[in-house]
Amino acid sequence: MSRYEVNSSKKKKFDVSDHVLVPKHEVLSQEEKEALLKRYGVKLSQLPKILANDPVVIEIGAKPGDVLRVLRKSLVSGDAVSYRFVIEV
Repeated sequence: MSRYEVNSSKKKKFDVSDHVLVPKHEVLSQEEKEALLKRYGVKLSQLPKILANDPVVIEIGAKPGDVLRVLRKSLVSGDAVSYRFVIEV
C-alpha cells in the first residue's frame, strides 16, 4: 500500500490538497513565470524551492523547472501569495 492511500477495503487515494493546513498550489504558465521573474528582478535559482517529490507537487502534476503560486488564507493579513521553484530530488 502506498503511503498516500487510506487503509480501507476500497483503497481510496488520500487527497493532500483537501487538508486544512495545505494551501492552494497552482503551476504558473511560461508567460506568468517570465513576468514574475522580470517583476521582481530575480533568477529562478533565487526563488524558494520545493522538491519534485513533495506530495502537493505530485498531485498537481508539476515538474522540475515549474514555478508554483502558493495561495494562503490568513485571518490577520488576508490572502498571501508566495512562489516556489520545483527542483529535482
